Amino acid sequence: MEILGNDQLIQVIFELHHNYLLPVSNLLAQNIEDPDILGQIQDAWYNFIDSGQVWALLMGTFFGYTFKGFTG
Repeated sequence: MEILGNDQLIQVIFELHHNYLLPVSNLLAQNIEDPDILGQIQDAWYNFIDSGQVWALLMGTFFGYTFKGFTG
């Protein structure tokens, strides 16, 4: 058995750990294409307002509450 120097031993240990941990790190890590989370929330909110879905939500809430009053 060959005795390795400190530098070679550290390199071998690093390569073993790197090769062993690489698949785990790929499983845990995600590639984020657009890290601007607040910008995405803002765009979704403006889309919610501009598309009229907010009016559908309000009318559905109103009619649902009214219908509940008739049946309850």
